Amino acid sequence: MSDDYTETLKKLDAEFEALQFDRFGFEEAWAIGNDLVQTGLREKLGIAIDVTVNGQTLFHAGLPGSAPNNDQWIARKIRVVGRFHKSSLYIATQLRQKGKTMEEEYAIPSAEFAASGGAVPIRVRGVGVIGAVTVSGLRDYEDHDMAAAAIRRCLVKDIR
Repeated sequence: MSDDYTETLKKLDAEFEALQFDRFGFEEAWAIGNDLVQTGLREKLGIAIDVTVNGQTLFHAGLPGSAPNNDQWIARKIRVVGRFHKSSLYIATQLRQKGKTMEEEYAIPSAEFAASGGAVPIRVRGVGVIGAVTVSGLRDYEDHDMAAAAIRRCLVKDIR
């Protein structure tokens, strides 16, 4: 099972390196958020979506079927990205591999930090991590994959 975790971490490291912007601002946040909304509506997903940069929410939406609880999960996942500059799925996978909780490994409360996938760092070349694209409402790896795919589409297709 540890090999599965190791492979996942390698995949997430490669994704972290690949998903980098030359610049990121309101236009890119809108494009990614809107892309996620359209995908969620088309697939009838009860999700909440957030794009936060430097502590400012640039985009936030709750789709039918989401609830205030999703907003709380989003806030907790964003804190993980802000603290570790890694995706929340990366940190969750590390903890699963070690068999530890946030409290045990980092002495931080899980009530404030969610070791669960769904927040993907927004990374700008030459700057670093400036925020996160976050999805909540699906399984944690599905939340992660949805956020990462929207970032990838913005980078590849220039969906702005």
